[in-house]
Amino acid sequence: MQHINIPRALRGAVRAEGGEAALFAQIQSTLGDIRSQTDSRLAGIEETVCNLTTSMGDMQRQFEGGGGFSNSNPTILPVEPEYSSAFASYFRRGDNGAEAKLSEANAIGERATIQAAMSVGDNSSGGYLAPVEWDRRINQAQVAASPMRRLAKVVPTSVGAYSTLWNDAQWGSGWVGETAARPETGNAGLSTITFAAGEIYAMPTATQRLLDDAAIDVAAWLVDSLRIEFNRQEGIAFLSGDGTNKPNGLLTYITGGANDGTHPGGNLTVVEAAIEVEPLIDFMYGLAAPYRQNATWLMSSLTAAVLSKLRDADGNLIWRESLIVGQPATLLGRPVEIDEGMPAPTAGNLALAFGDFNAGYLMNDRIGTRILRDPFTNKPFVNFYATKRVGAGVSDCHAIRLLQIPAA
Repeated sequence: MQHINIPRALRGAVRAEGGEAALFAQIQSTLGDIRSQTDSRLAGIEETVCNLTTSMGDMQRQFEGGGGFSNSNPTILPVEPEYSSAFASYFRRGDNGAEAKLSEANAIGERATIQAAMSVGDNSSGGYLAPVEWDRRINQAQVAASPMRRLAKVVPTSVGAYSTLWNDAQWGSGWVGETAARPETGNAGLSTITFAAGEIYAMPTATQRLLDDAAIDVAAWLVDSLRIEFNRQEGIAFLSGDGTNKPNGLLTYITGGANDGTHPGGNLTVVEAAIEVEPLIDFMYGLAAPYRQNATWLMSSLTAAVLSKLRDADGNLIWRESLIVGQPATLLGRPVEIDEGMPAPTAGNLALAFGDFNAGYLMNDRIGTRILRDPFTNKPFVNFYATKRVGAGVSDCHAIRLLQIPAA
């Protein structure tokens, strides 16, 4: 509270003349001055807070990044600071000067308006709209990532293909007596398996003006979107790719598949069985013990929904959801991975895969995602030419088994 200083001369006059009225008048005058000064200071503080809030909001949004754009309708852009300041003044006092600033800001900055039933800065429909904050992060549907790259063995290569040897383990041996002759035995056969790298590409474009003027980092958004799209295409190829300019898919190493007979050890084992408890147990234990100890189930969410309801003879669920974040659920004690590219559990489909994927499936990365920015070929557009080279295929046909739903 401000201290009121009554002049000494006035106090003397009051004592000498008994001027209570004069004292009251002096107090009223002093209080009026204090009130005027306080109003002026509060107005200045409000303006400063408004400007600081606007500046801090701009700085925060610059660090957060994100946003959205459209070549055909680039209407969503940042709020103009002038409009925000004028709106704050108009909201507090409703003065004509602020109203004039609002109209001017709207006329100059039509790019700052969001087209809606009420336009920003239009006072004809009942008042000015409050300044709008908008999120510069792009929202989009989530794309399910394939777990195959995490499960399989990944080998980086410096050439266009990766080769390995397959040992058929057909050694000859036998028991002999102490002095019995030792005839020559059979030798194991070695065969070459080659995984050629296929190439995936994309070439989106954007105008140079958009790259210069957009409120978001369009180039960074394009690169991140291409990475997501390439991962999606990879996931499809790892399951069903025919090997022509793309990886050899896991589900194609069967009779009648694109890679039928291409592996020197034979095709993957396919078991026709219903999705029931006992057939699943038989299917799991049909995989040899050296592979089973590191085996994982691979299925779609639709198949998981069916399996999660199955109970054993004692009424216990054979599916166990994990209580630890990041840990997979288990089926009959073995971990489960969800890949939405796996077929649905309908008649004739290969709905389940089970095995040691690290031993059974191999990927060779020639290069990661490469982006070439080309502003010259297609002016005024900037081309973003993106490529990635990767190959894949079955390396051990005994390590993974497939379950096929019986035909109806």
